[in-house]
Amino acid sequence: MSAALKVVRAGLFDTLQDLGRLGFMALGMPTAGAMDRVALRLANALLGNPAGTAGLEIGVMGPDLLVEADSVRVALLGPLSPALIDGPDAPPRALESDRTHLLKRGQILRVGMIEGSSTAYLAVSGGFALPSFMGSLSTYARAGVGGFEGRKLATGDALPLSLEQAPGGDDHKLGAPFDYGKGPVRIVWGPQEDYFTEAGRSIFVGADYRVSREADRMGIRFEGPTIEHSKGADIISDGIGPGAIQVPGAGLPIVLLADRQTVGGYPKIATVASVDLPRLGRLLPGQAVRFQPVSVEEAEKLRREQESRIQRAIADFKVARPPGGIDLARLYEENLIDGVVYGSG
Repeated sequence: MSAALKVVRAGLFDTLQDLGRLGFMALGMPTAGAMDRVALRLANALLGNPAGTAGLEIGVMGPDLLVEADSVRVALLGPLSPALIDGPDAPPRALESDRTHLLKRGQILRVGMIEGSSTAYLAVSGGFALPSFMGSLSTYARAGVGGFEGRKLATGDALPLSLEQAPGGDDHKLGAPFDYGKGPVRIVWGPQEDYFTEAGRSIFVGADYRVSREADRMGIRFEGPTIEHSKGADIISDGIGPGAIQVPGAGLPIVLLADRQTVGGYPKIATVASVDLPRLGRLLPGQAVRFQPVSVEEAEKLRREQESRIQRAIADFKVARPPGGIDLARLYEENLIDGVVYGSG
């Protein structure tokens, strides 16, 4: 019997993603990959998986997954409210997120809603046993490639697991929620900032912009003050990097993300510093953003500091208490008895 997680109720937009399909943009293939690469890396680290192992990216509301394996260990990362259902008539038991859980055959994991973010992640020990496409399991749904049949998950799908049963050992959790940072989204000017007037550039970094409802894995269209062009809104099409900020003729910025096109013909006023790309992958419609320019050198420094925080977060993982159980390891660490009294016989 093949081990699998079966989708008994689909979520809203759940796709398999790894760290991206790198090296094929010259052939017109977008990178795809996780919107929040930090969360996927932490989920895999909790399980002892390689950082690039594909996991399930959950959009807004996750699926219900039936365990069709002797056991499986999963990691849930993000502001989720998951629950575990032990049988057909059993009530759901609340689970914690930002940790791993050992699940047994016949149990149903209800991943639940995401609160205050647009994405969360589920990884499994050993990963999913699916064929890669151009060296990656990332789903690029617009072309129908990668992941599970090149699409979001649907009720009845069975995700094959690489391991028939979970490895031994303890469950683990984050020592503290990961700090993504607050404040303005840092940007580096260019490559076509000269296509905008000085007043337009000042408005771009001086005004608040709100995430519109036209936001998905391809990019985010923002609402707010219009940005004035100086040389028109068309250029000879050139490459689109992660976080590129196009400004079409309407004068409103569009930040291009994981499923962005490989080339585009609108001028790009700036590019989001890589340190803040995971933050953009978590934004919800209506949330306000302000942009702040930094130098290339400062952007590189910020990214190195973020990598150090990721490594510290991994080093600070804690053994997790079983749901509803007693964490004996933690109990034994406490000084519960500081003396012994013997009674007379």
